[in-house]
Amino acid sequence: MVVGIMEISLKMEGTESLKDKRRILRSLLERARHDYHVAIAEVDDQDLWGNATLGVSCVSNDAAHVESIMNHVLALIDENVEVEVDNVCREVERR
Repeated sequence: MVVGIMEISLKMEGTESLKDKRRILRSLLERARHDYHVAIAEVDDQDLWGNATLGVSCVSNDAAHVESIMNHVLALIDENVEVEVDNVCREVERR
């Protein structure tokens, strides 16, 4: 079993409220779950308007597949004009 985890720090310059932030994140999270079948959630900075930290996990039997899925999720988030990827930490581990 291969497990991949990724922590993505985001900047959200255009948000004016937590409601704006949550609207943007809800859309991103739902698309990632639906398109790539990953577990994804906001894991930190919940009360800050302009920042968000997402946690993503993926399980497979192939490390290349895990890397590919994580790259696709990151690309999905990066193409959204309402957020800017600030930092990414990833780890892929065979268990």
